[in-house]
Amino acid sequence: MHTSYQPLKPATNKLLKKKWDGAAQDMHRKKVLGAKSVVDTKSPATYTHLQYKMKKMQLEEERHAVIDRDNRHLLEKMSAIMRTRGRVDNWNDYQPKSLNKSKRTRELIRVTLENQKILARIQAKQPQYSAKKWEEEWMETKKFMKSVRKYSDEWYQLQEAERRSKRASKATSRAKFQGSRKLETRDESRALSARETDEEDESGDEKSKPATPTKTATPEKPKTPAKVEKPATPAKAEKPATPAKAEKPATPAQAEKPATPAKEGKTPEKPSTPAKVEVKE
Repeated sequence: MHTSYQPLKPATNKLLKKKWDGAAQDMHRKKVLGAKSVVDTKSPATYTHLQYKMKKMQLEEERHAVIDRDNRHLLEKMSAIMRTRGRVDNWNDYQPKSLNKSKRTRELIRVTLENQKILARIQAKQPQYSAKKWEEEWMETKKFMKSVRKYSDEWYQLQEAERRSKRASKATSRAKFQGSRKLETRDESRALSARETDEEDESGDEKSKPATPTKTATPEKPKTPAKVEKPATPAKAEKPATPAKAEKPATPAQAEKPATPAKEGKTPEKPSTPAKVEVKE
């Protein structure tokens, strides 16, 4: 259903009012599209010197240039070697140059001449002391010493030889004593170590043996009655002494025989055994 335009405000001509309202709406839309925001939401500005780092690029280019130059020189040398089969090209034709060479040469010549003059004066100088005179004086002193001293030169030499032999014997005896002491200490240490090993073996054997079980208590035996002492037997009555036989007169030919002593090995009489006494445990 077609409806006519209804303006918001009263107007005499609706067609013109519609045209004017449309133009106003288009202008408003243009203004909205072209309006600027109050808050800046754009990305920050980018700077070329921070983004590209020109100094670093410059250093990198210079380094590449140096590498290219060295490579070019090396390539030229290699090509020259390949063409000419290699030759020595490290000769140094530089001539040393000095600004004060002549002055230093003159100073060296002057010092050398002065040293030669001093050496000539020293060699031409006569010595103040005479070694020959010293030798003569020493020989005369030896003569005086020989006439004054008690013992001869040979005696002193013998004494010195004996002293040296004593020192050598002392040194050898000391070395032998030290060697014997070392042997004794070595034997003692070996014996001690052997004893320790034996003790360790015994202790290990005792530990390895199983424990023996304890003996159980045995029942007590019945007590035996005490023995009754036997009455002492009366001593036998002594036999009456027999009268001695009349001695025969001794003949002069027979010598008197000495009386034989009594034997000392007779056993004494056994004492009566006492009654056994029961000991209670």
